[in-house]
Amino acid sequence: MAPDNDRLYFRQFLSGRDFAQGDQLAQQMVNFVYAIGDRVTGDCVLVDPAYSPGELIDLVAADDMTVTGVLATHYHADHVGGSMMGLSIDGITTLLDKVDCPIHVQSEETEWVRKTTQISPDHLVEHSSGDVLTVGQIDITLLHTPGHTPGSQCFLVDGKLVAGDTLFLDGCGRTDLPGSDGNQMIESLGRLAKVPGDTILYPGHKYSEASFSPMSHVVKHNYIFDAI
Repeated sequence: MAPDNDRLYFRQFLSGRDFAQGDQLAQQMVNFVYAIGDRVTGDCVLVDPAYSPGELIDLVAADDMTVTGVLATHYHADHVGGSMMGLSIDGITTLLDKVDCPIHVQSEETEWVRKTTQISPDHLVEHSSGDVLTVGQIDITLLHTPGHTPGSQCFLVDGKLVAGDTLFLDGCGRTDLPGSDGNQMIESLGRLAKVPGDTILYPGHKYSEASFSPMSHVVKHNYIFDAI
């Protein structure tokens, strides 16, 4: 058995580069997808597997990992699949044709995810903020961070914060879209600013030169924190 600190499986994939290479929308949107799991048991979950779910399943399979669930940060099509800018994006509906697994969402996001993806409610598992999802023996804490959408959520695991579109290295998610709320976003960002400074932020898009950064640096240099 590997020591606890060696059990964590964590990978960051960039759309249009690491997968969906021929997809112009994937290249344009520069979404990050994350795989989080337990190297010993081989179980892992995918965070926001859009554009080419089959490729993502194959990428983790090459590491001897098996997809046993999905964590959805929020309902937008570039994260879970659906229609966007007149185009159809593959996502969790396609993934479920290949892997029968639960899709974990905040309860406030359930109906939004259903409308976007047409997914059966049988596959959705509703959560509240603070719930812990255990993958193998790896604990992932689910944080409800509304603002970008009603049920946006972030994930804390082993000193890493996977933030979806709630917080980027520079700026934060938009609050002028259906379901957005600027006041809730301010409250959510205030809570995230209190996580330990050595926590590494992993955003939902590559909108900066760097792909991740310590929260101490983000809070100090991200202009959005000057406004809250």
